[in-house]
Amino acid sequence: MLLALVTFCASAETYSYLRFTLNDSSEVAYSVDEIVVTYDETNVYINNADGSYTLALTDLAKMYFSNDGTTSEGETHLAGDVNHDGEVNISDVTKLIDRVLADTSIDSEDDRCCEDCCDVNGDGGIDISDVTALIDLVLSSNK
Repeated sequence: MLLALVTFCASAETYSYLRFTLNDSSEVAYSVDEIVVTYDETNVYINNADGSYTLALTDLAKMYFSNDGTTSEGETHLAGDVNHDGEVNISDVTKLIDRVLADTSIDSEDDRCCEDCCDVNGDGGIDISDVTALIDLVLSSNK
């Protein structure tokens, strides 16, 4: 078995976001505040001040640093801010639970739930693991 160890150093001092372009041409951005990026054979793991996220390596087309935090839809999203009120709190947990139990998007003008904000752990799906990640995020921000 051949084991390859790749180490790279990058300075994010002048950038605010680590961005990924996915194979479907969509883009996601993560704040570099307290960021730690690790990877294994199948995934990239991003941990920062906002939470923890997982991206499958097979979904990634490009990774780069930027000062632009907008998504491919042109909006800036706060991970976990499911109800889009600018804060991450227990109200977001309740709404995400509703979203997971409904197994459908909550998508009206007054009650929208975007994929970027609901996919709290960044694994590309919206399920109970996102609820758990959001609860951890809310509890850690209340310390």
